[in-house]
Amino acid sequence: MSERTLFDKVWDAHTVRVLPSGQTQLFIGLHLIHEVTSPQAFAMLRERHLPVLFPERTVATVDHIIPTDNRTRPFADPLAEEMIQELERNCRQYRIRFYNSGSGQQGIVHVIAPEQGLTQPGMTIACGDSHTSTHGAFGAIAFGIGTSQVRDVLATQTLALSKLKVRRIEVHGRLGPGVYAKDVILHIIRKLGVKGGVGYAYEYGGSTIEAMSMEERMTLCNMSIEGGARCGYVNPDAVTFEYLKGREFAPQGSDWEEAVAWWQSLASGPDAVYDDVVVFQAAEIAPTVTWGITPGQSIGVDERIPAPEELPESERELAKEAYAYMGLRPGDPIVGTPVDVCFIGSCTNGRLSDLREAAKVAKGRRVAPRVKAFVVPGSERVKQEAEREGLREIFEAAGFEWRDPGCSMCLAMNPDRLVGRQISASSSNRNFKGRQGSPSGRTLLMSPAMVAAAAVSGKVVDVRELL
Repeated sequence: MSERTLFDKVWDAHTVRVLPSGQTQLFIGLHLIHEVTSPQAFAMLRERHLPVLFPERTVATVDHIIPTDNRTRPFADPLAEEMIQELERNCRQYRIRFYNSGSGQQGIVHVIAPEQGLTQPGMTIACGDSHTSTHGAFGAIAFGIGTSQVRDVLATQTLALSKLKVRRIEVHGRLGPGVYAKDVILHIIRKLGVKGGVGYAYEYGGSTIEAMSMEERMTLCNMSIEGGARCGYVNPDAVTFEYLKGREFAPQGSDWEEAVAWWQSLASGPDAVYDDVVVFQAAEIAPTVTWGITPGQSIGVDERIPAPEELPESERELAKEAYAYMGLRPGDPIVGTPVDVCFIGSCTNGRLSDLREAAKVAKGRRVAPRVKAFVVPGSERVKQEAEREGLREIFEAAGFEWRDPGCSMCLAMNPDRLVGRQISASSSNRNFKGRQGSPSGRTLLMSPAMVAAAAVSGKVVDVRELL
């Protein structure tokens, strides 16, 4: 097993005890909740007449079901209205901090916690959402959990978990123009597989990762779960500390220097022992697009859709299923695939830097006829900052719709949905069958800049030709 990695240090620091089952009872430093996975958990507390043990360690927002075009209450969808009312009631009763729509701080849970400094190195973080791995970008150990575990954290502030192995994933070199963190993580998942990380925590390192901004690192860690890893993280460094300094919940004054010293001590050192190490070269990574029905079914934008015989035998049956569902043929180029809807947003790519990169492509161009394109900022704060920078004007001049924050078409638990066999170019994280709202809808995952390029072209194109 791994030794002296950041994962080991944080795990040990939060261990309450080892349970008779062999699992660890782990203290959870920060618990994030939203409207979808928390109602049943609170109901379970009431049934047992239990309080929330540490309400100050839980933070709530609304993101999954909230409309991004019309927020008039009550919502048009009665179920969505019922869910937000339940969250409002639970937060009032249990005195939980709640960032509701209009507060100026509402947004996707994995966007708002980092931007307010709630997410910090050395933390254990849990949320009833699979993409909680996002917070590992700060050197935290962050897990997505199920509803019964949400109940456990509310009641005890702990979880029973089995310790993971640690795989270090290094990426070295400089990324080429038009290649982003989204391309890096899609490339990694393509090479290691969607089940390659089962039983592992992924530690990302190497010169490419060290050169990334915090928002790029969040994109990288966000999709660790798509590669099968329970969590992914980057060791905290000067980039981390610069991002956090001065944020609302970050340590202040003399506490700041003390915190930084502790955070630095947590990083995996040269004496760290890993269960596995994998190395990639940045020069080998191109703008990447998924062609199938898992995030691992992807290719460089300049490649052709692989034939079954080009794939490992274990992947061939799924590939055949993907060809049939997607309506794509082995040997065809991915470039030129027509798109109907272009979505920029999600907890993967709805941050300010994502919108900036997409705006570079959209500026001075127009969305292609018959293409619906829209931009959904990841939080109210991101929206405000983007509007101050003039990004809204750029997108709207190009024919994009500018929306309010939410998860939107990433998972379509709201009005933003594909219709019929539409094909979506999406900056989100999952391309499963029916993921974006239509049982037959098709999703091509790519970077925000690539989505913008597809929107103005009406088809998949190589963004490098437009930059």
